[in-house]
Amino acid sequence: MNIILIGYRGTGKSSVGRVLAKKLGRALVETDGRIVEKAGMFIPEIVDKHGWEYFRDLESQVVEELKDKNNLIVDTGGGIILREVNISHLKKNGNIFWLKASVPVIVDRIKDSTNRPSLTSRSFIEEVEDVLAERLPKYKSAAQFIIETRDKGVEEVSEEILKIIENDEYQRENAK
Repeated sequence: MNIILIGYRGTGKSSVGRVLAKKLGRALVETDGRIVEKAGMFIPEIVDKHGWEYFRDLESQVVEELKDKNNLIVDTGGGIILREVNISHLKKNGNIFWLKASVPVIVDRIKDSTNRPSLTSRSFIEEVEDVLAERLPKYKSAAQFIIETRDKGVEEVSEEILKIIENDEYQRENAK
C-alpha cells in the first residue's frame, strides 16, 4: 500500500513525505515534481503558458501512472482533490492522509513562497481562505485519516502516521 499525503500548501506534505520515505525505505514521489519533469518547465511557467486546466491534465496523467504502483510515499499537490478520478486512482492502492492546518498557520508557512502562481485575483490571505474553504469538503471526502499539523513538527506528524500504519487493525483491514 502507498501512503498518500494530501492537503493545502504549507501543511507539511513534502517535509513529512521525505521523513516517511527515509524511515520506511520507500521511494518518495512528488506529483508536482513529476509534472515539472513532464512539462519541462516550472509550475508558474506551465500555468502562464497553458493555464490551470492544462496543469490539472498533467496532474491527472501523473496520478494515472501511479495507480498500479506499490510501497510509495506520494506527496501530492494541493489541488489533486479537484478531480474525483485522481482520488479514485490514489485510493486504488493507497491510504490517504490529509495533513491539515489553519489559514493563519498556512499563510505563515507559505508567505515567502514563489513557486505557485495565484489561483485568484484576491489578496494572498483572502486567496488562501477562499481556496481552502472551497477545497475543505473535498479533502474531507478524500481522506481516510486526518492529521492536524498546526502545532506539530515534521517528526511528530511522521510518527503519528507511522503509528496508524503499524496499528494491527490497519494491518488486518489492508490484508483483505
